[in-house]
Amino acid sequence: MMFHNNDEESRVLTTEDVLLSLCHSVTDVLSAATQSQVRFSGMVQRISKTCLKPDIGCFVLFDGGFSGLVVINFSAAAAMELYQDYMLSMGLSKEDLAISHTSDEVSNVMGELMNQIVGSFTGKVGRELQTHITQNQPKMLALNKQVMLSVDTNLDHPESRRVTFFTGSNNIFYLELAMDRTEFIKIHDGQVEEDFDPDDLIAQAIQQPTAAVQPAAASAPAASSHDDLLDSLGI
Repeated sequence: MMFHNNDEESRVLTTEDVLLSLCHSVTDVLSAATQSQVRFSGMVQRISKTCLKPDIGCFVLFDGGFSGLVVINFSAAAAMELYQDYMLSMGLSKEDLAISHTSDEVSNVMGELMNQIVGSFTGKVGRELQTHITQNQPKMLALNKQVMLSVDTNLDHPESRRVTFFTGSNNIFYLELAMDRTEFIKIHDGQVEEDFDPDDLIAQAIQQPTAAVQPAAASAPAASSHDDLLDSLGI
């Protein structure tokens, strides 16, 4: 699903366009993984804060061209349906599956699916918005109470949205997106407009090896522990 805007003349992409692409990543990945029809509501809610909610909450932070937070809150029924359908589609028997949403296996599998969703989303960001974002490893937590996330304080002009999703059996889960208010304005098609000689580029790289290496080293993200990440969110 490509980013798009109803007003072709304006060529402006907003938070809702980013959210729509994310929603399609959710349905594409989960539908393919579970071999069932996952869909989302045509209505989106404006919310003031993002939070993790029972029964299973998952979050991932992203940064780069724009910053934000993605949260998915699953009911126990929705999580178990997606987990079981995914594992059964991979050839496991029902007797081998976990029976509770609090199982580590369920959290691990749902975290893997979340990672695939975010990977799909970041790939589309690179292709369609011609920018780059990175993300931390998704964290999946079994919860018995609501947990507010304070990551919004790291955003200059935060906007938050919530979308309702439905599994193949009509169990419900919710996606929440918090990101800086932003607009992407298309100024050209992103094609290279000047001819270049590959031999010249190689020669320049040989003459300036240090300049080519230092930015890559500087951009390497520092490893952080799970506790550090939770602390940064105020949990």
